[in-house]
Amino acid sequence: MANNELADKDVLIDIFTRADLIMQSDIKFRQMIGAGQLQIVYYPVRGQEVVSSAMMAAVNQEDYLVTIYRGLHDQLAKGIPSKDLWAEFAGKMAGTCKGKGGPMHITHPETGVMVTTGIVGSGIPIANGLALGSQLDKDGKVTVCCFGDGASNIGAFHEGLNMAQVWKLPVIFLCQNNLYSEHTPMAFATSSDSIKQRGEGLGMRSVQVNGNDASAMYAAAKEAVEYARAGHGPTLIEAMTFRFHGHLLGDTSHYIPKEEMEQAKKDDPMPILRQQLLDIQVSEADIAAIEAKNAAIIEEASQFALDAPYPPGEEYRIDVLDVEIAA
Repeated sequence: MANNELADKDVLIDIFTRADLIMQSDIKFRQMIGAGQLQIVYYPVRGQEVVSSAMMAAVNQEDYLVTIYRGLHDQLAKGIPSKDLWAEFAGKMAGTCKGKGGPMHITHPETGVMVTTGIVGSGIPIANGLALGSQLDKDGKVTVCCFGDGASNIGAFHEGLNMAQVWKLPVIFLCQNNLYSEHTPMAFATSSDSIKQRGEGLGMRSVQVNGNDASAMYAAAKEAVEYARAGHGPTLIEAMTFRFHGHLLGDTSHYIPKEEMEQAKKDDPMPILRQQLLDIQVSEADIAAIEAKNAAIIEEASQFALDAPYPPGEEYRIDVLDVEIAA
């Protein structure tokens, strides 16, 4: 499928279903934090829903994912059950890591979510390790590693991509380029015009795509997955996107020009994708049913997270390396 062609109807419905769940979840998290029902650090993902939904629609549940602290969209798109995820965000025992990982350290091997890192760029060598294991085991799995544009300035990016290319590892490096590394415009801290150029400099198959275009993003993701699974090695995908809120909740985005933010919101990928479904004869009733089902999932999950108990005191010494240092 060429990048300028619409994806199949079923694929677009799948991507929309994942993306709508992400969008509604992000809205609910911000509402509950604002109301004082949750007291957590939160990194909004509104505006980046389609990137991860299209990427995860192109992989299998058994494939691996390594993501970063702005990872709600990746985690939900990969299939972590909402109740488990919400409970972990809330620090509850029923969460994916028994409440001890929190929003920045989600792990759920059952759906292939192997690591969520809190350090920029640190997931890249970890993804290489997972991909190397798959290569040695010949298990056919592909590893997807998500990060932002700021991570391309970290040493682990250059070292990790070089290693993956030399060893032809089955890994996809997905740079979700929202143009702002924390509070810094890309041009202020990145010497190249694109992240794609950096992959090309290492001899790696590298593509730049409009990550907010569901069909184009899915086509790029599918080609990269097939390339990796066939044993040809890694791909760097630079998916252009935008976040509609600050680096973390409470950040006013004062460093983003007002007109740039306004244009990004006019190009909101969610209404565009919704209209595409209508254009290919998916009925308004069917779309509304998807949205209502997602809303019900989120309502149940958020209430479950509020009602679930915190880990008991003794739990805080479990799963933690306890080393006694001699005087």
